[in-house]
Amino acid sequence: MAYAGSEGMMKTARALFASLLVLSAGASISGCQSDPDIDITKLGLETDPPDVLYTQGLANMKAGNMAEAARKFDAIDRENPFSEWARKALVMSTFVKYRQGRLDDALASGNRYMAQYPKSQDAAYVQYLVGLTYSKQIVDVTQDQRASAKTIEAMQAVVDNYPNSEYVDDAQAKIRYARDQLAGKEMQIGRYYMERKEYLAAISRFRIVVEKYPNTNQIEEALARLVEAYYAMGIVDEAQTAAAVLGHNYPDSQWYADSYKLLQTGGAEPRENKGSWIAAAGKKLLLGS
Repeated sequence: MAYAGSEGMMKTARALFASLLVLSAGASISGCQSDPDIDITKLGLETDPPDVLYTQGLANMKAGNMAEAARKFDAIDRENPFSEWARKALVMSTFVKYRQGRLDDALASGNRYMAQYPKSQDAAYVQYLVGLTYSKQIVDVTQDQRASAKTIEAMQAVVDNYPNSEYVDDAQAKIRYARDQLAGKEMQIGRYYMERKEYLAAISRFRIVVEKYPNTNQIEEALARLVEAYYAMGIVDEAQTAAAVLGHNYPDSQWYADSYKLLQTGGAEPRENKGSWIAAAGKKLLLGS
């Protein structure tokens, strides 16, 4: 009976301790309701073992509670650094933050993972997540395109370092889209100069598109704009070459039809000058580079 009594006292003590915790939490809430940094969901996170926290994080993800899932995974990473559970939690933390739209945080955790575990089984996926996060930040071509450049860099790492991964196809698609954006930015600036009759400045931008981004959806207009700019400057042989390259690669293009018509106004027609930089660029178009 003594043992039973002791057991009963222990149960009572535990119940009282739990009640005190609840009361203490309640007091904290009532006294700090205006403090946005107080969050009772964080209480006790560090006391759970990492496997329990990880399971809880997954359960919260499944329930759509991404904020709580992120807290669980971050707690594992914080309290059990460099452990296998921390590695797995960092993967999930990166994904959850990406889903939350916390893009800077997702990049921070993703890049940290790649620095620590570049050869792990989840490295291809995390690198792909980093690329997706940059891709999510790509904006209209009228704005800065640093996110496009970063997307290409991150997704090219997927293609180069993990060529057999399931993420390669989409990584390549994201690279193509980002390259279209970069080419579009050059075209936007080139058109700006054309409107002001600053033809040399415009040509330099269209040349970047032709030489650096030949297989983008901007190439036909870039060649047509070169025809227009060179013709306006009186450099007819370069205008003819640009039109010839355009017609050879895109004979049914409206841009080619317009370029041909422009040349005819001065009695000229498309004709390739083999020594032109445009002719050299045209060979790359034929090779699909």
